[in-house]
Amino acid sequence: MEFLLGRLLSNNLLNLGLKDICEEGLKDFGIDLGELETVEPDAGLGNGGLGRLAACFLDSLASLQMPGHGCGIRYRHGLFEQKIVNGYQVELPDNWLQDGYVWEVRKPERAVIVKFGGNIRMEIKGKNPVFIHENYEPVRAVPYDLPVVGYNCGTVNTLRLWSAEADDFDFSSFSKGDYLKAVEHKYNVENTTQVLYPEDSHLEGKILRLKQQYFFVSAGLLSIVRRYKKTFGTTMEALKKFHERIAIHINDTHPALAIPELMRILMDEEGFGWEEAWDVTVKTISYTNHTILPEALEKWPMDLFKGLLPRIYMIVEEINERFCKKLWEQYPGQWERIRHMAILSDNYVHMAHLSVVGSHSVNGVAKIHSEILKKEVMSNFNQFYPHKFNNKTNGVTHRRWLANCNPSLSALITEAIGPSWLTHPEDLTALEPYANDSSFQEKAAKIKRRNKEALANHISDYTGVNLDVDSLLDVHVKRIHAYKRQVLNALQIMDMYNRIRDNPNLDIVPRTFLFAGKAAPGYHLAKQTIKLVNTLADIINNDPIVKDRIKVVFVPNYSVSLAELIIPATNVSEQISTASKEASGTGNMKFMMNGAVTICTMDGANVEMYEEVGEENIITFGLSAEQVIRYYTFGGYNVMDEYHGDQRIKTVVDQLVNGFLGTGYNEFSDIHHLLMGTNDEYFILKDFSSYVDAQNRINDFYKDQTIWRSMAVNNIAFSSRFSTDRTISEYAIDIWKIKPLVVRSGRRF
Repeated sequence: MEFLLGRLLSNNLLNLGLKDICEEGLKDFGIDLGELETVEPDAGLGNGGLGRLAACFLDSLASLQMPGHGCGIRYRHGLFEQKIVNGYQVELPDNWLQDGYVWEVRKPERAVIVKFGGNIRMEIKGKNPVFIHENYEPVRAVPYDLPVVGYNCGTVNTLRLWSAEADDFDFSSFSKGDYLKAVEHKYNVENTTQVLYPEDSHLEGKILRLKQQYFFVSAGLLSIVRRYKKTFGTTMEALKKFHERIAIHINDTHPALAIPELMRILMDEEGFGWEEAWDVTVKTISYTNHTILPEALEKWPMDLFKGLLPRIYMIVEEINERFCKKLWEQYPGQWERIRHMAILSDNYVHMAHLSVVGSHSVNGVAKIHSEILKKEVMSNFNQFYPHKFNNKTNGVTHRRWLANCNPSLSALITEAIGPSWLTHPEDLTALEPYANDSSFQEKAAKIKRRNKEALANHISDYTGVNLDVDSLLDVHVKRIHAYKRQVLNALQIMDMYNRIRDNPNLDIVPRTFLFAGKAAPGYHLAKQTIKLVNTLADIINNDPIVKDRIKVVFVPNYSVSLAELIIPATNVSEQISTASKEASGTGNMKFMMNGAVTICTMDGANVEMYEEVGEENIITFGLSAEQVIRYYTFGGYNVMDEYHGDQRIKTVVDQLVNGFLGTGYNEFSDIHHLLMGTNDEYFILKDFSSYVDAQNRINDFYKDQTIWRSMAVNNIAFSSRFSTDRTISEYAIDIWKIKPLVVRSGRRF
């Protein structure tokens, strides 16, 4: 559903080995490559971690010379452009395609038709039923192909993005003066791919989201099957070997309709029987689960689903019927278990259940996440399919997130250990001895400071805030969500501010707290969190008592390009989600690669980062995942115990609603309700004291720069495990059964 690519010029030049040559050549014309790169827009094709992970996967697939491609939607508008007005988020259209996109190649000759609505008529031909789709709305899907360039290896894979396009407007209606009708069909068709993640708090938005999901899945599968038949033949025998040559991976539940769509193609268009089609489908498709949050496990109202996708609904209904029959055979009389596992239940189509049932492999994205899936969220499915579930810990491409976005540090690493780490990231561990090398530490620290200067210039230009490059830069950047606990960070900043006001001579290291991230347009609590951060910035940054010892900055419109500025400059990486809630995280890995020290809960991939880097090089706090799950399951937590038991907590919670923040008593009432009215469901106050203690440890460590610089270098050295080269190799071997296809011997131009 998303591919958050960022800008491609710099990354492609790096992978082609042309960056240095282009930089030198452009200088002869008085052109700065860095300035030229800023002209390219960030492609509005993704929202956050899921989309960026997909982009990293594509990079590693190509760089490892694996035959693997992406399939998604060519959104005309991205999520939105975020502005901050009086501290509030304001959403503006992200019209990233207004000047075209130089990397794409439109291929209208490979367009396909995707069918929506209508009715299904069944005929009997011979002994077999034949299903005929009538009165449907045809939508023409046109592919736009983007090159995915591997690093120094000659491999170029493809990201195929589908655009909904209509023929010219209804000239007959226009000639009769009915101008609205003349363009109505064109608008309705092209609306399918107008916006990434349309607001779905209303029926029309829900229909459009489901329409988008089927649109790119159907177009992609029709294209894959057509290509397969052209290459391997059109006979039934050739198609029965489809799964031996094709692997289709559904990244989260958004593409789960690939399961019934492949069944539809094989049965309705290729003449397969049910059992034959099901066998091929399950062996072809694999599924990655990215969340355990109930609200993120997709489900669609049956009536909506049936009306928009009548034939697909029939197939899902049959899949459910056959699956439930097998459940009944294994668990006779256990109606409640069967109801909880059914694909169709409580008037909803449960997409995660469909994904598990219709695939041969189900993986989580961090060890702890995969265990929670098996033991908690999908324990019934794990018992029924004991061999389906596995783990593939996420990664990020170290070429973009270290070599490309932090070239000075990259050059220093290469000078110390050689260039092999660019193709073999595990070689980064050779940096470990340099963690105690004062000369290397000093050089790395100077690079960090220069990166801060570059970020400070950007922040000054866009927000007017002057960032102290000698302060400790503490960064919390990610999508704004209650479980990611930006509120916890804000509360500890309030507590630190209170301590400074009580003791103006408090001995603390000057620190800049930097936030960035977007709140979903309909997510009021997240928007209120952004307002809280900006309110704290207004108060703290202008208080003469503080004397710049702490500063708060919210940088608007977080994007890949902005992340490439922020991450290399960061000293402290905030990864403070409620334990058990974050499936993996990938921002945590990017910060680690660039020498930031992580403050974190033992959640997602943080656990494996802790295991890699050692407890002396990471700062942990808070409840464990087991403790959180135990509280959810058995109770035993009362937020009032924290509120009345710690004066610091009572003070900051009261300050949200007692007028202290100067914004009115009700401005932050939803945040107050999150803490007190829901019994602190994300354990923000339960973890508060532990979090403040962890922040104090950061302060103490940073005072001793020898210790801090050693921690930073160790983080770089042990980030090697978190490259997508490792992740993709595991997928290739264990799930997809693909091998590198060497196009030619690698060479630099």
